[in-house]
Amino acid sequence: MLRSTGAALAAIILACTVVQIGRAAPPPPTPPPTVRTPSLGEVFNGYVVGTLTAATVGSPAEIFHALRADDPFYAEPRLKGTEKPGTLLKAKPVSVMFQGVKPAHLAAYKLMYVTTGIDGRTPVISTGILMIPLDGQPISRKHLVSYQEANDSVGWSCHPSTQWTGGAPIDGASWSALGPLALIFGKGHAVMVSDVGNDADRRPHGVFAGKFAAHAQLDGVRAALHYRRAGLNPHAQVALFGIAGGGVGAAFSAELQPKYAPELRIASTVLEGMVVRPRNFMRVADGSVGSGFAFATLLGLEPWYPEMRLDAKLSPAGLEVARFYRTQCQSPAYFSLPFVPLRLLFSNGRSPADEPDFQRAFADNELGKSGAPRSKVLITSCAKDDSPMSLVPAQDSRELAQTYRAHHTDTTYAPSDCGMVRMLTDLYGWGTDLFGMQTVDWMHRQFH
Repeated sequence: MLRSTGAALAAIILACTVVQIGRAAPPPPTPPPTVRTPSLGEVFNGYVVGTLTAATVGSPAEIFHALRADDPFYAEPRLKGTEKPGTLLKAKPVSVMFQGVKPAHLAAYKLMYVTTGIDGRTPVISTGILMIPLDGQPISRKHLVSYQEANDSVGWSCHPSTQWTGGAPIDGASWSALGPLALIFGKGHAVMVSDVGNDADRRPHGVFAGKFAAHAQLDGVRAALHYRRAGLNPHAQVALFGIAGGGVGAAFSAELQPKYAPELRIASTVLEGMVVRPRNFMRVADGSVGSGFAFATLLGLEPWYPEMRLDAKLSPAGLEVARFYRTQCQSPAYFSLPFVPLRLLFSNGRSPADEPDFQRAFADNELGKSGAPRSKVLITSCAKDDSPMSLVPAQDSRELAQTYRAHHTDTTYAPSDCGMVRMLTDLYGWGTDLFGMQTVDWMHRQFH
């Protein structure tokens, strides 16, 4: 604010000087800030107020059915092996329901589509949810935001298509998405969220494998754009948004898109608080408030890196924790190991960061190595390692920005103040930054 005031005063003084010798030209417009904290009025914008005012409460039968997590939609058809990535297998209209509330003026569809594993070839089935605000604007003119939540659950029936239709009511990923989605819907954009796998698959979900998450995200965009009933323009511009676990997938999506899905018109990518180097994250999070999330990261990598052989390395206590985590949503399960050194869960007493069988998975999931994003990129993470929430080393995010710039990607680094002082003195600003809400204006401006 001080900089803006100083610039305005300088412009006035200059104009007053110039007018002495001639007619002064108007000062140039002040460019918008890269990121800024949205006001409550922007969060509760006209669309959001309208959709909440006209919202209805689900019936007891609807609420109970959503919690049962037995939707036959998730039954997988047999693949022929000739389906292209992004092929839509099935879709159905659904009612968005959150905590028993059904917002109005919001069309939604569950989608099931074909994607690929980390090799980019092996066919895999994923599900997801497409949500479109009905705000009076033609759907065919809407942009699409591919929003990947902090979706870190290894268990089943924990992912977005369940969360936004009444299931997994206490999972933190959906709660953290409320603010950003309110802003995105308020700007008129459609939103596609991938489950990164079939949400009803009882096997552990490999959500932490970045290349798989990227393929699921990009193919979810393909499926959404070509679902005729939804009415989006197949050539609509797209923004990629990812936070925490979803930020890893979004970053890999941006890196891989030029070769994996070159036809998609990706205008921008927002990366918020994501793990850049898994080995570094493991060292920082191990023994912190995020120990449970570090352990879950290992479980979410193993489905795609079977050489990790976690069960063979775990102590009896570690094996019990792993069996529990593999069937649970991240909240509240992954908060159950605060400050526990992970070496205590391994029979050899070794830190997982140093386990030889984990190194290929760690190396394969480092960001900045898979290609240069073609879209503009905004990276925002904690500026300093000065908060219990700072589980990703700040230097890793700075270096990722430098790597992208070195490869000629238009990259903006806009770190957040995650410190305890700001949390105590500006809880609203601290929280909105933590959820990535300050980036939505920037993302919106990249569409044209």
